[in-house]
Amino acid sequence: MVIGELASGLIEGYRGFLSVIPPFYQSFINLFFLAVLIMIYAIFIWKFHIFISHKNIFKLDLSRYNKAKHPFIAKITAVGLYLLEYIIIIPILIFFWFSVFAFFLMIVIELDLKVILFISAAIVAAIRMTSYIPKYGESTSKELAKLLPLNLLAIALITPGFFNTERILSNFNEIGGFSSSVLNYLLFIIILETLLRFFEFIFSTFNLED
Repeated sequence: MVIGELASGLIEGYRGFLSVIPPFYQSFINLFFLAVLIMIYAIFIWKFHIFISHKNIFKLDLSRYNKAKHPFIAKITAVGLYLLEYIIIIPILIFFWFSVFAFFLMIVIELDLKVILFISAAIVAAIRMTSYIPKYGESTSKELAKLLPLNLLAIALITPGFFNTERILSNFNEIGGFSSSVLNYLLFIIILETLLRFFEFIFSTFNLED
């Protein structure tokens, strides 16, 4: 309700802003708004593809906090810290970037929210799975993380109605449904990262990487 009123307020405010500007310049204002939107999307995709395409997104090295002296307790603590870093923290960060990516798609693409979330989840899952492939996986993952979102933007640009600024502003009405639906994908990301780490352990243990 509040979000819907906010979206309506944005549209009315934008209309009011354009009403005091000569018609000749209104198209330039719309063009500037869309150019800024595309710029923000492109910057995000650049940061996104560098961040999410690495198998180990960053090295927290929580093991350095393992101060246990007893061998059994040390092993249990090591397992707990490993699960915390790779099964909890990293999936949550991936989920955050997935949410932002889905939000941008929701703004620029005229599709049902469920379809946008499904597409976003499929792209993120493909990028993460590719990053675990030995030798050339991360380089391929970087290309996927960069090309797929940019191709979606290219499709949006040639779709009739994309350059309707009021349509883009009205998409903010979907934010309410977005926030309630996106949490369903957190479990998917956690399960995916758990399976990828499990198979990586199996392959490395039995020397099956090649």
